[in-house]
Amino acid sequence: MTDDQLAQTLAAIRPADPTALAAARDRQNRLTKPHGALGVLEEVSIRLAGLAGTCPPPDPSPAAVAVFAADHGVHAQGVSPWPQEVTAQMVANFLAGGAAVNVLARQNGAAVVVVDAGVVTPLDGLVPEGALVPDASTIEPGGQPRLVERVVRRGSDDISVRPAMTREQALEGLTHGITIAGELVGAGYRCLVAGDMGIANTTASAALIAAFTGTDPAEVTGLGTGIDDAAHRHKIGVVRVALARRTAEAESDGTGDDPVAALASLGGLEHAQIAGFILGAAAHRVPIVLDGVISGASALVAATLAPDVVDACLAGHRSAEPGHAVALKHLGLTPLVDLELRLGEGSGAVLALPLVRSAVAVLREMATFDAAGVTEKSS
Repeated sequence: MTDDQLAQTLAAIRPADPTALAAARDRQNRLTKPHGALGVLEEVSIRLAGLAGTCPPPDPSPAAVAVFAADHGVHAQGVSPWPQEVTAQMVANFLAGGAAVNVLARQNGAAVVVVDAGVVTPLDGLVPEGALVPDASTIEPGGQPRLVERVVRRGSDDISVRPAMTREQALEGLTHGITIAGELVGAGYRCLVAGDMGIANTTASAALIAAFTGTDPAEVTGLGTGIDDAAHRHKIGVVRVALARRTAEAESDGTGDDPVAALASLGGLEHAQIAGFILGAAAHRVPIVLDGVISGASALVAATLAPDVVDACLAGHRSAEPGHAVALKHLGLTPLVDLELRLGEGSGAVLALPLVRSAVAVLREMATFDAAGVTEKSS
């Protein structure tokens, strides 16, 4: 992808339709319930009407979960207690249907596609027969999880030492994410879910969130997959070093206002593709349910490139990672559930899918005061 090609995608992203928003608010106020009685569900239905440009909005199903997997060079700094080969092993687990996101997706009738964005450990011998497919358009709801290879490079560089990737590689990652979103929408999916897998990816996420929100690293760097206090302090220090390197880099090459350069410097290969996935969903006017801190960090990148992308985003949940709450506040998104999850994979976002569908169903099917012959309260 070139900057011109990215600009074409960004140009397709438009703000929520004001007429549909107004119609949805009016209908919500005429349904047989007190105003605001369904809380956040009302706002979800209104936002989806604005995104679709019609009231009521279409049923946001079937849904597809894209789990973007990649490895991180910053793992060498000891920021995670898990060995790097776990990324590839978990890809195999996803494809075998044995991970939490698989269970939750099956329960909710969602499809699962795993995207190899840059896993270091070779997947040869780990991929089940028939699981590798050329693109995401072949993914079937409730069927066998599939693998799509969109490798930009085999793992990122150590962000505490040098940029994670080149700007060109970040653009390529954005391209893949945009393309996968388009393939899934073209296959008939009407709601997308952003998932992730990558040992040490919470470190890169913390660096991105700190950079894009101006928040101190200590406030956005969490425990990831489980570290003690000493390791946590070390992890915060690694993020500080990465941010200092990025600041010096931006001053030297004049890229301080370039979100793609910041992504290339501090992010991961899956961050780039998830950011593109979010942009692609918004360009196609299809809702995308964000998962935890990794998709939250990626959404900050996407929203900096195209602020109106937020109109397509729903926050599936609030992660226990502190940086996620910071990212959601910056994006202006309200989480649908808050269960202290910190698993990733897209698991929290899939849990929220029934709520998203219920919000739309209420707006579509609930009777109005006039239709039901119910007297409204006096003003």
